[in-house]
Amino acid sequence: MNLHHLRVFFTVAERGSFTRAALSLHISQPAVSKAVRELEQQLDLPLIERGTAAKGGAGPGAGVHLTESGQALFEHARGIFALEGAAIEEIRARVGRKRGLLTVGASTTVAGYWLPPYIARFLERHDPAQLRLQVGNTQTISRALVNCEIDVALVEGPVQDPRIEAVRWRDDELSLVACGTAALARRRVASVAELAAQTWLLREAGSGTREVADRVLAALGVVPRRAVELGSNESIAQAVAAGAGVALVPLRVVRELRMLGTVKALRSPKPVPLVRPLFLLHLRERPQSPLTRAFCEAIEMAG
Repeated sequence: MNLHHLRVFFTVAERGSFTRAALSLHISQPAVSKAVRELEQQLDLPLIERGTAAKGGAGPGAGVHLTESGQALFEHARGIFALEGAAIEEIRARVGRKRGLLTVGASTTVAGYWLPPYIARFLERHDPAQLRLQVGNTQTISRALVNCEIDVALVEGPVQDPRIEAVRWRDDELSLVACGTAALARRRVASVAELAAQTWLLREAGSGTREVADRVLAALGVVPRRAVELGSNESIAQAVAAGAGVALVPLRVVRELRMLGTVKALRSPKPVPLVRPLFLLHLRERPQSPLTRAFCEAIEMAG
């Protein structure tokens, strides 16, 4: 298989347009169209649906549609070029070039409350390496890892994907909280009925915090009268402090609010573990670059 043709095809599919692929590869649009046609002829398979948007004259906003065979080849090509990037980084490190870019993915609580000191130490020890942090919920970050958009990830929830290796990294303590002035906060122990009568402030589906909150509610037998979704643990904590409802959030997020008395921890009516594991994620089939290995070693060795 002609790897130049494969790279052109991959760029067309990734960028969604022949025009954008030509700009990205610094070649002419006719050359892009020719390379894709020649790859299809070599494989004797159609890779791109020949609609109006996919023709050589498509504008920058046009999209391309892959055939079933094209989609399969695109997935393989993504892995091939990810391997190429890792190989280049490896060779550069072997000849003494320590420069490079590490892209780390992290779910929101890990990014905001766990990673900053690790990142600071890593950058201090690996100057002039560069680091980019991509933040999202667990589902979003896992997808980015599979798509080779990031090199390594740290998330708050378990990931059920055979392509991903998940290693338990740390445990994160959770706190069941209500507004400090709420009547419920004055109870020694909140009952199941009282908890069910509250408005519950929850993260969106796909968040590690949401998954553990759903699991704890089920274990307690609590069916919330009303549930409201908010997009971050910080917004949930502030909403609890304002009296909007109750929530189960990471202790690190509400520690200062608890010290100020604006939120108060509630005792669970049943002995349910309020802790969740944090995971370090790798893509199984993707070799780690030297920078990725150094980062993983740094966060695994630190206490």
